[in-house]
Amino acid sequence: MIELEDIHVTFNPGTPLENPVLKGIDLKIANGDFVTVIGGNGAGKSTLLNVLAGEVMAERGKVCIGNKDVTRLPTFRRAGLVARVYQDPLAGTCASLTLEENLALACARGRRRRLGSTLDRALRQRFRDNLARLGLGLENRLHDSIGLLSGGQRQAVSLLMAALQPMEILLLDEHTAALDPRIAAFVLTLSAEIIREQSLTALMVTHSMRQALDVGDRTIMMDQGRVVFDVSGDERKILDVPDLLKLFERAKGGKVDDDTLLLG
Repeated sequence: MIELEDIHVTFNPGTPLENPVLKGIDLKIANGDFVTVIGGNGAGKSTLLNVLAGEVMAERGKVCIGNKDVTRLPTFRRAGLVARVYQDPLAGTCASLTLEENLALACARGRRRRLGSTLDRALRQRFRDNLARLGLGLENRLHDSIGLLSGGQRQAVSLLMAALQPMEILLLDEHTAALDPRIAAFVLTLSAEIIREQSLTALMVTHSMRQALDVGDRTIMMDQGRVVFDVSGDERKILDVPDLLKLFERAKGGKVDDDTLLLG
């Protein structure tokens, strides 16, 4: 169970640039839930993920991950509980290291990590098997620098790295936004497959209403630091993009501009 209780985050408090980003977020995510998060720019989506990951500390409220209070734990203390794939394909990997070295570091997430450790045959075969599912031939390039890969290839590898070790929650932070449509669709499908196969608990931020409905089993929409609606089950299954837009307009109490959200 993941639980956020009355979470408040304000950037630049006490200054002319004071900006309340999260305003009393209450959210419970059951084990195995795959939640998509939609909302316009500045809605608080990425800040919500940062609070879960420990990269932003809430000034008020409580964060529990796997029945453990992590409210004041820094990011490195949550590494065994939280895995994350970022929007920037370069952010989740180290360009100067090989594929094998990147995967080895990911495999040790939450523990003291050393590059000098010897990899046994079984672990190398596990890496090859994981890479082979991508259909990109990367299983034969374990000793190549990961910096030689395209952005889409690196993002797919980042996803595999995030899922190598058990975790309480997988955070996907607009992880297809920087990719071309074909590769984005591939990475999105791969994400859904891994989450389903491993019965992972996941939270995926997206600007696309289409994506928000096509994957996962629950969708929440944020606006101005609050969750304005939360839909799942049979109610969600019958929704299409125009329905989601109408729900958002109803929650905001007015017409939404076309560029507030990406509809595709």
